[in-house]
Amino acid sequence: MTISAPREVTTPHRKIPTEIPQGIAPTEFFNSPCNLRHLARENGLLRSPEGFLLYRKAIGHSNLFDTSIIFDTSQKVLDPMGRPVRRDHLSREENIVFSRMTKVVFDYMMEKYPDPEKHLIFCGEASLDATWPLNKPGVPSIRMIHNHFIAYEKSHLAASPLASEDNPNLTDSGHNGLFLNYLSDVYLSFLEVLDLEILKPISPAKSKLAITGYPQGLPSWEVTGGLASLNRGKFWHEYDMILRGFLDFYKALFALVASEDNRIPADAAFPDRIEDILLFSDQFHRAARMLRLQVLEDPTFANEIRWKPAYKQLLYRDDEGRLIVTISQNSVGNAITELLGIVVKRIADEAAYAQVEEPLVNNLIELRNRMVYFNLGVPIATPSWPHGRFVPPQQPER
Repeated sequence: MTISAPREVTTPHRKIPTEIPQGIAPTEFFNSPCNLRHLARENGLLRSPEGFLLYRKAIGHSNLFDTSIIFDTSQKVLDPMGRPVRRDHLSREENIVFSRMTKVVFDYMMEKYPDPEKHLIFCGEASLDATWPLNKPGVPSIRMIHNHFIAYEKSHLAASPLASEDNPNLTDSGHNGLFLNYLSDVYLSFLEVLDLEILKPISPAKSKLAITGYPQGLPSWEVTGGLASLNRGKFWHEYDMILRGFLDFYKALFALVASEDNRIPADAAFPDRIEDILLFSDQFHRAARMLRLQVLEDPTFANEIRWKPAYKQLLYRDDEGRLIVTISQNSVGNAITELLGIVVKRIADEAAYAQVEEPLVNNLIELRNRMVYFNLGVPIATPSWPHGRFVPPQQPER
């Protein structure tokens, strides 16, 4: 019998040839225009006219299928703090393209890995407000709006060792416990009143993965109509509504924590519901008080607080084959996989990565061709696929 618990998956990768200059934090370097230009040249698959970049994750979460789409504004917006980091920062036209690209990738994953008993497939965004300092712990290595697409063999997950229960990426360093233990009911109540037709609320207990027991205590919605619903603009509108509802909740909570401010945020999407459900909730005020007291007394805890909205939003296929949407706070920087109870241990292992690189790249090239067919961008040639075919990297002479 398989134990239901978080897993630690080891993922080999090739050593990245780029050296980080002395005196600069890794996240500051990764977000530099120079490094992002290098990323596109070495791992880029496709670029859309709007600037969306599909690329191979060089240090990924899974070597079965792993790719990402970012809104690469790095060459025209040189200030890393000024780049779009959330979907609500996109124009209507950019949002449509981003949603269409997401739909095409997810459709490819469903086609490639059709059996929910054999494969876990998911995509998700993890983003920060643009005021979060680059050199703080947990800042994404690429500070631009992005969507990450991953697939795992469930047999591989089941065979992986159990992750430590106190892993900070699983616990959110105590923040997750706050949401689970003190805010779960009001959080669920606030998001349940959204006016949704395609997304149907589903009990968090029913949307857990059997292998990991995650997600835990998060609001979840089933996509009625399944994959076909992703072809409707209505689905993506509702997907954005969930994000806007989360942002309202986050801003209202941390305004209370920061300055005991009961005012409704000026840019709130659902101002009436903030007052009706949140500001009149004793539970909501109790949790804010607990956070406030801890911030006042514990400088380490205070240093980890993200005062501006930080979130993870996922679309995944559960054990029953249903498509599920969920959203969580992102307090420390835990990755998309960890929201589903998967901790990734990355190791530099040239030989191990060489064994899986060709099928991984071939899948990504096949996906890239499909996106070109649907008029979502133009191909990018790299040293690993110069003419649309995989070419093993040259080994250095000994």
